[in-house]
This record gives sequence, C-alpha cells and structure tokens, in this order.
Amino acid sequence: MPIEIHQKQDTIIARLDKPSTYKDHQYKGTDEEWIEEITKSNSLYVGNLSFYTTEEQIYELFSKCGEIKRIIMGLDRQKKTPCGFCFVEYYTNEFALNCMKYINGTKLDNRLIRTDLDPGFKEGRQFGRGKSGGQVRDEYRQEFDQDRGGWGHIRSLLEEGRKQNMKKYEPISLIPEGASGNINSRLGGPAEERKINKRGYESVDQNEESNQENYQADIADRPIKMKRSRLGGRTEDSMMNRPDTDNEDQTNDMQ
Repeated sequence: MPIEIHQKQDTIIARLDKPSTYKDHQYKGTDEEWIEEITKSNSLYVGNLSFYTTEEQIYELFSKCGEIKRIIMGLDRQKKTPCGFCFVEYYTNEFALNCMKYINGTKLDNRLIRTDLDPGFKEGRQFGRGKSGGQVRDEYRQEFDQDRGGWGHIRSLLEEGRKQNMKKYEPISLIPEGASGNINSRLGGPAEERKINKRGYESVDQNEESNQENYQADIADRPIKMKRSRLGGRTEDSMMNRPDTDNEDQTNDMQ
C-alpha cells in the first residue's frame, strides 16, 4: 500500500536516497512505524535481478558504497533456487543511503536493478510469495524474459498447453517410403523378375530362357500341314522341312 514519506529538502532537486512509497503488506506495525524504521535502516531490498546473478557479483557492486554485513539471496519457495531479488545489509545507515544514491537504477549482469530501503530482514522473507514459489511479479508477467525463467508462470502454462495441442494435430512431415525397392509387394516376387506390358506389371518366370528353348523345340517336332496351290499341286513352301519321301519312291521304282 503506498504511503507518503516526507524528507527535508535543501534544494529543488529530488533526493536520490529517498525511499519509495511501497509498504510490505505483511508488516504488522503502523505507517508511522514503517517510515521511522526505513529512514534509520541499514538494509536494502534489491529487485529485478537475473536468476543467474551470483552472490559474488552482488557483493562486488554493492561493496563500493560501504562495508557489507551480509547478503541474503531470494529463493523460490518450492525449488530453493534464486528467483530474482535479494537483501543487502550494511553496517551503517549511511552506507545504505549511499547505495540508494549511486547504485539504484544502474546495471548488474546487463539488467537495470532497483534498490529500496527496507526495515530489516526477518526469517522467511527470503522466499518468494507467488503461488508457483517465485515472485508475484513473475506470476502475471506476459513478456518473455530469458534472464528470469522465460514466460511468466500463467503465460508459461498457456504456452505449454498450446504446444501439446500442436503435437496432437501436427501435420505429417515424413512421407511413407513403402516397400523395399527389391521386392514386388503386389506379386510377391523380386522386382527384377517382372516386366512391363500394357496392363501393368506382370510376373516373369525365372527360367524364361529355358522355357523359350523348349517351346522352339516343340514347334519343330509338330507335323506340318500341307498347303495346296490353285493348280492342285503342293506349294514349294509346303515342302520345306519335310522328309524327302519322293526321292525314296523314285529309288524304289528304279529298283
């Protein structure tokens, strides 16, 4: 809940160490007690951190404003992994105010970070308060943030559902290859044992050459029909491939 904080101003320029109007909704005291505690506090809340920023990186930057007492990393309540915030405690209030002046709004790990005065760390505040275990801001975030886990929690559920639906109705990407090229699946024989005619594929006997020879021999052994000419005699063609019986008759007559 926003509250009004009044500080003495010696100039018309806004003070950089002025705390924000944010108040922790789990704070048990009044607004006046909250203001009094944060104006004297030596603790800072640091937000908008990358999930991959380490404690060593935070110490390296914040130690430039004064001696640090301790750093408490914010953790996902369920996974116990960093979730994008931390608490930094200095030894004096002056160091905390210096941090508000010089570090708030600067970049850490290529991200603009924000700092705010905090009444002090208490056990349990290091865990995220979102339903999924992280920060509340990441529950409803609609944009994709690679440094903070990608999509927000609700958006990530929608994206996951969309991917599942795409898998169910995914178009066929591979064309079936069918049977092997060496097998004639329709006729049941090898592909090389078939020939093409006007009607399509036709099976060919493996012993085609031997069958052709047998067929020619069978034709040679068949009796030949005699053809007669118009004059009643036998044609010259009809006498081909027949035994020479006329010569044998003449030989018998001479004898």
